[in-house]
Amino acid sequence: MDYSILIGGAAGQGIETVVELLEKIIKRSGFNIFTYKDYMSMVRGGHNFMQIRFSENEIFTYNNEIDLLFAMTAETITIHKDKVKTDGIIICDENFEDNDVIKLPFDKLVKELGDNRAIGTIGVGFIVKYFGIEYDIAVNTIKTVLKDKNVELNLAAFKAGYEIGESKFKLESLEDNKILINGNQALALGAIAAGVKFYCGYPMTPSTSVMSYISKHANEMNIVVDQVEDEVAALNMALGASYAGVRAMTGSSGGGFALMVEALSLAGIMEIPIVLFNAQRPGPATGLSTRSEQADLRFVIHAGHGEFPKMVIALRNPEDAFYQTARAFNLADKYQIPVILLTDEYLADYEMTVKPFDFSRITIERYITNESEIEDERYKRYKYTDSGISPRLIPGIAKEKLVLVDSHEHNEYGNIDESIETRVNMMKKRMKKLELLKEEIKEPEYIGTENPEVLLVGFGSTYGAIKESILRLNSQDDKFGALIFGDIYPFPIEKLNSYAKKAKKIIVIEQNYLSQLKSLIDEYTDIKVDKSILKYDGRAINSDDIILEINKFLSNDTI
Repeated sequence: MDYSILIGGAAGQGIETVVELLEKIIKRSGFNIFTYKDYMSMVRGGHNFMQIRFSENEIFTYNNEIDLLFAMTAETITIHKDKVKTDGIIICDENFEDNDVIKLPFDKLVKELGDNRAIGTIGVGFIVKYFGIEYDIAVNTIKTVLKDKNVELNLAAFKAGYEIGESKFKLESLEDNKILINGNQALALGAIAAGVKFYCGYPMTPSTSVMSYISKHANEMNIVVDQVEDEVAALNMALGASYAGVRAMTGSSGGGFALMVEALSLAGIMEIPIVLFNAQRPGPATGLSTRSEQADLRFVIHAGHGEFPKMVIALRNPEDAFYQTARAFNLADKYQIPVILLTDEYLADYEMTVKPFDFSRITIERYITNESEIEDERYKRYKYTDSGISPRLIPGIAKEKLVLVDSHEHNEYGNIDESIETRVNMMKKRMKKLELLKEEIKEPEYIGTENPEVLLVGFGSTYGAIKESILRLNSQDDKFGALIFGDIYPFPIEKLNSYAKKAKKIIVIEQNYLSQLKSLIDEYTDIKVDKSILKYDGRAINSDDIILEINKFLSNDTI
């Protein structure tokens, strides 16, 4: 079975606390969870909602059907009632005028309890009873989660809600062997596992929670975290830390990342390793500051004036975010380049259950040269080599060698040099690394039948929606396959070319207007894309959306 609960209301009504309680109660009952969050850029008012989908089976995205709608405002009912299944229910306060709902005495009960904020916990009690979740698991979870938030009041509120509810389901508890995590937490954990020791940034939704998470664990992990005055300072400061030998990181959203672009070129010419991320949201400018989009792909690939090697990795899900972030630090150090992680608000904020991360898979590879290995009497920071990678000493640690760097074009020693010969040689040296980097690139993950008639292609956070679409489609007609890109620049083409030869129809799925992934396919291959499924309303695409569009396309086009 597959269940879905939607909780909606105004900012400030405690929706996040309700969802946190329900998530942990359901997770501790052993179910897989996927929680989708939709919120406005408002501290009070407006309409926010969160949807918890859970099942015994793996789930990879949210869906469009709801078993139970908990409405804290009348607006929630108006907006979401059409999503409720024919046998689903809507619960709200008895003062609401809508007749097609289950009206409960929320207002009366909170007055008896003496705290209006308890309405959410009353709702939790009702929902736990409705789905037949074990009472003791819920009570123990409330004690743990709300230990510092008037736990006795909330236990009384939970009991009141439980007692007015009726059970429709009886969910047997399963083994609780997974973790519940979102993309930004996983990204932050990957950086910590990789040995990051300096993080700086300026708050900008949806990137901020990475800084918050690292800051929370900074003391125990010996990490310096600095909230700086703006994003211009953020990347420059991170580059200074990296130059000094520290694994450093910064990140922002599109507007903040735009301010980092000049310093990104500085990293390119100074050959300083750095990891940074762009948590995309819809632009231009402020755009939809709490929504999601994949419209910065081309921007990030081409960010920075002049030509220099860089790598771009589109994170696909929380597990991928953890391992790819850790890998990014090793690649940045090895090639002395910027590695950019591309994520978005959807992946940053949605939460899902995954297997615990395997920290033993993470290795820390610094690629720092020992001073004793330098044969030249005078250290050549930018020495010409066959690989294009020059020996890297750390200033201060190197006692006898001077480490020079410069934002101007420079010679092997790091001195400014505007000669034609030096410019040509330095450009060739730096760009050699791009060719080597192509050998490190991971091909996109393939899902589906080995000889697909229809091939879906996507990147980044569309992973879950595309994967679930393939599983659903192939359960009816086993002719679908999908490639979902993680490493996206340099652009890997081997698997794409291979599966494109097998497929009769190729459909690109992405969340932008101009079909930017398709433009990369056009640029690097001769593959003809038959259809682009595009979503750019700020809301994440799911498998229901994808399957609807595929069926419409295929019904009008024979294979």
